[in-house]
Amino acid sequence: MCMNCFAKALGHVFKTLIIDNYNDFRSWPVDFRWDEVRTHSNALSEAGAAADVWLMQATPHGSSNGSQNHFLNQIRDLPHQLVSYALAHSLGRWLVYPGSMFLTTKALLPMLLEGQALLLDKYKGQRAKLKACDGNEIDTMFMDRRRQPGRHNRGLHLVICCEGNAGFYEMGCLAAPLEAGYSVLGWNHPGFAGSSGDPSPQNDANAMDVVVKYALHRLNFPAERVVIYGWSIGTFTATWAAMIYPQLGALVLDAPFDDLMPLALKVLPTFCKGLVERTVREHFNLNVAEQLCCYSGPVLIIRRTLDEVVNTEALSSENSNDQAPRAIDLEGNRGNYLLLKLLKYRYPRVMTEEAMEAVKHWLQAANPEQEAAVCQKYCMDGEWCLTVLQNYNTKIIKSRKKLRWGNQNISPHPHSPDFPWSVGEDLSPAQQKRLAIFLAQKYMKNVEATHCCPLGAEDFQLPWTL
Repeated sequence: MCMNCFAKALGHVFKTLIIDNYNDFRSWPVDFRWDEVRTHSNALSEAGAAADVWLMQATPHGSSNGSQNHFLNQIRDLPHQLVSYALAHSLGRWLVYPGSMFLTTKALLPMLLEGQALLLDKYKGQRAKLKACDGNEIDTMFMDRRRQPGRHNRGLHLVICCEGNAGFYEMGCLAAPLEAGYSVLGWNHPGFAGSSGDPSPQNDANAMDVVVKYALHRLNFPAERVVIYGWSIGTFTATWAAMIYPQLGALVLDAPFDDLMPLALKVLPTFCKGLVERTVREHFNLNVAEQLCCYSGPVLIIRRTLDEVVNTEALSSENSNDQAPRAIDLEGNRGNYLLLKLLKYRYPRVMTEEAMEAVKHWLQAANPEQEAAVCQKYCMDGEWCLTVLQNYNTKIIKSRKKLRWGNQNISPHPHSPDFPWSVGEDLSPAQQKRLAIFLAQKYMKNVEATHCCPLGAEDFQLPWTL
């Protein structure tokens, strides 16, 4: 019995020590503040240099014409607003950000400490505390490869990793670019592990803002060599950063979704649909697709063909035996919707209704053999497609140079030319389908993996550039 008590006491001491490791971080001095670069606003966008970072707002619920009617509607709607607010700041927050729950952190602490020690010892990580504009202190870890950039000079590029809703930099998606040889900067959501505050879309954006500024102005990486990598819910902060800082070099979205709403409606009871819609739009408006269309740089979407989380369709009924692995219906993967919205925005003359159907056909392919069969059906010619895009690109660049020559006040865009493009307006329907499939292949890569399976280093790559 004494031995049992001793073991329990030892376990309690161990837990106290590992918890103190993260509590001790809160007494660290701040290494970098969000407002340290105000005097260097020439390198920042106006939105990024503002005191409060900007978020896209959803359309107000129940808005109407007339100030009097609008006021009366607000009064009538007050009980619903209170219920939505209470749900968002209790159960809703835990559902959207389970990694912020105390029990989750406590259960994962041994693994978090082990992962942190690995980053510090093996990869010579540099832990730093950043202060966001809302006062939250953000826990970050930086691995610098610039002195030994390795193969293809990958270490000269910085990959900023945005974790999922239960992910931490100590054991999250940063492993893939780190093992691939890139310099890496990881950070934890507010309320996760060593980061203070509570997670929310606004607080996440505030945290991402100071992380990007830290990368550009303290770590001194050129903007064109900064790659934003987001996994799962981290694709929201990744696309937000790309939207606010359009000069950043590239964007990689792993296991993404286009909007949180369909995923929320899938897992919650249908009788509370109205409350769910209000709560998501007013408090968790993770509008990834809208933000992505505001960025004109290189983009790569990694679709996991066995993803069961960002999928709004039921499991395939082909395997009725519960003991056998059940297939995932690729048609319901929300990454498909994200790709289609991006292509439709960037290449509206190519993405006709017929071309959209051709891309949807390609999206149903679950392996390289099926992809090749679809390409063969539509007679897709990669060299011809590339020539069409290059010719259009050259034409637009020349026209922009003439404009800048005539007007010295026009500054070159970091990812010239801007989207949307008018390429494809003079192509036949068959040619538009071929070009659409070619673009889909360049913007999306399939990986045979489930949602939470770690991405292999060989599967992490920079996006295609024309």
